[in-house]
Formats: sequence, structure tokens, C-alpha cells
Amino acid sequence: MSRVRGTLLSVCLVFAFSCQSNGDTTTDQQMDLIEVEQQIIKRTNAERLRHGLPVLATDVDLMKSARSHTVWMAQRTALRHTSDPVAENIAKGQETPTQAVRAWMNSSGHRANILSSSYSRIGVAAYRGPDGRVYWCQQFLR
Repeated sequence: MSRVRGTLLSVCLVFAFSCQSNGDTTTDQQMDLIEVEQQIIKRTNAERLRHGLPVLATDVDLMKSARSHTVWMAQRTALRHTSDPVAENIAKGQETPTQAVRAWMNSSGHRANILSSSYSRIGVAAYRGPDGRVYWCQQFLR
């Protein structure tokens, strides 16, 4: 069942998002987010609220970018930052959004991205690679 769920996660991430890019921010309900993406954003925004910061708006372009980069990392089984001009948190191996956000919050650099008052937009993704590991990505912009 775990293998099937991983495959579904992978398929959903490839096909879940097909809206046109126009630089708009939107809510999770207006965007075609799968559950794992909703949970990453929910947990990230909960950390921001806990520290007195406003929630991040889900950004169409950042979602596409994070999804594309996460697939790239998973297919190559390589944990590498994008060359795009965004702030980014990446991780691999965590099995749940809770574990991924907790790992980022326990790392000073990743935590700084999550808690930066400079950012107002977010895009996220998770993708299970052929090595069986889940690759995670958060991208942030003003």
C-alpha cells in the first residue's frame, strides 16, 4: 500500500496543476492543491502565526516552480537548490509534511526562510523518487 500511495503522490504532482500562470496569488481552495501540499502550507503558516507573522499566500508560479524542481530532484535522486531567483527550502527522506516542516524549523537557515517577514508568497511540492525517498521543496518570494 505504501508503494501505491507513493506512486499516486508522484502521479498527482505531475498532473494535479494545469492552470495558466499569471503571477497571481490565491488561496489553497482556489488552486488545485493535493493534500500533501495543503499540509505543507498549513504547517508552514502555523509556524509563522506562532511567531506573530502573517500567513503566506499560495502563488501559482511558485507552485509550478516547486513542483518542477521537486520532480527534477527526485528523478535524479539529488538534493540540489534551484537556480531560480527564489528563497528555497529543500529536504529528502521525511515521510510526512509534519516531519519535513519540523526538520526545516530545526535548521537555522531553513527556519529563517519560513519566518522571514520579507516573504509573502509560497509554493511547495513533494515527490517520491525512484529511490523510494520523498523529496520536498518550499519556495518563497516577496
